[in-house]
Amino acid sequence: MNATTLPQWTWRDTFAVYLREATHQFLAVLRTPGFALPTLLFPTMFYVFFGLMFGKSGDSQVATFMLATYGTFGIMAPALFGFGVGVAMERERGILAMKRVAPMPPLAYLFAKAVMAMLFALAIVSILFVLGACFGGVRLPASEWVGLALALVLGSLPFCALGLVVGVRVSGQASAAIINLIYLPMSFLAGLWVPLQFMPHWLQEIATMLPTYHLSQLALGIVHMHARGSLTDHLVYLVAFTMVCLAFAVHGWRRIRDR
Repeated sequence: MNATTLPQWTWRDTFAVYLREATHQFLAVLRTPGFALPTLLFPTMFYVFFGLMFGKSGDSQVATFMLATYGTFGIMAPALFGFGVGVAMERERGILAMKRVAPMPPLAYLFAKAVMAMLFALAIVSILFVLGACFGGVRLPASEWVGLALALVLGSLPFCALGLVVGVRVSGQASAAIINLIYLPMSFLAGLWVPLQFMPHWLQEIATMLPTYHLSQLALGIVHMHARGSLTDHLVYLVAFTMVCLAFAVHGWRRIRDR
């Protein structure tokens, strides 16, 4: 296909292609039980076991605290695995090569994966919110519910960027193991499972270098749960982390394209 045969895109055409690609990406992942079920069930079960059971004494502080931390834990999985494993597998199967020659905007593929990750993040957050409100006694002003939801859903984007770095640089066979080596240690070290105050000081210092720490502290700050540092500092870190990861990902993406 040469330049004279390429379709002339209007903004409506472009929007329709982006929307269609995002819809297909979400439905394809939703129909994959090995991805969809663990992504939705794991953070839900952990929150029920550790957030709600420990918060049944009439004090909703534990349930509120872990709503922010397990919300952070939950939104990471669709972002990291969707990009890290998904891109790596589709790259090896030749799907990325097909996307490059297809008559579609070049960013539609990545946009669709980001939308998929955020939709799964929204589903996870919604489930946790219902559980926290109905069974954990979590009571927040409407502005804090909305703010926490936005922070967690948009907070999946730094992990999309990190997953993309893995997806464009690691083989499909190794991608799941690499993502797990990132996902689980970052969750533990950032205090998502065990509050940081119960960890050794040197582990608390390591936590401050991780995006999981900054997103969880941002979420805790929104619900006024004694977050460390300022919300602005955490937001600046997450934006900077995303930009750095995207820079590495773009370099890897160009290397794939030039092959």
